[in-house]
Amino acid sequence: MQHDQRSTQPGELAIDSVLDLILGPPSGPAPARPQDARTPAQRRLSRLLSELLAPKPARDPAETEDLIWALWISHPDPAAETAMADAVNALAAGEFARARPILDALVARHPDWAEAWNKRATLAFVEHRDADAVADIARTLALEPRHFGAVAGFGQICLRRGHLREARAAFTVALRLNPHLESVRERLADLPAPPTTLH
Repeated sequence: MQHDQRSTQPGELAIDSVLDLILGPPSGPAPARPQDARTPAQRRLSRLLSELLAPKPARDPAETEDLIWALWISHPDPAAETAMADAVNALAAGEFARARPILDALVARHPDWAEAWNKRATLAFVEHRDADAVADIARTLALEPRHFGAVAGFGQICLRRGHLREARAAFTVALRLNPHLESVRERLADLPAPPTTLH
């Protein structure tokens, strides 16, 4: 896919950078870590993500999704989990000013926690700070490339900004990761058909 080259200066949308993360490098994905190098939680996450792709899932895909989100939002540090719960509750209540310092502290203290970056991206999205949201989605996907929520969120930002080709690519990848995202499927179906002429 060809896409416009855009600046990635602070405060500007780094659309191309995130799209590259989503679509993967031209040489193919990086080698996976050996099975024994992953934690039990990471191995369970991989199994659950594979379940979403099964033609005949053993359980309701909604239940599998809930288990995946539970793993993403969990953390070995109980204080971090408590802070995350406070941030999630603040987001749900629309108390964005309360959520922001909590999430800023979480990504500062735990920069390897993908879900902390994803939740901060969510906050930036609802506050219409799209450049900040895209930057945090990039951090999320660098840590967890299979994060279908972050990929779909990036598509939402592209759609809002009128980057329809990028939105289509993001929604398509999100559905490859989780084919049960019906709202994403509907948004993809509503997008105008791509042009068939070459430029």
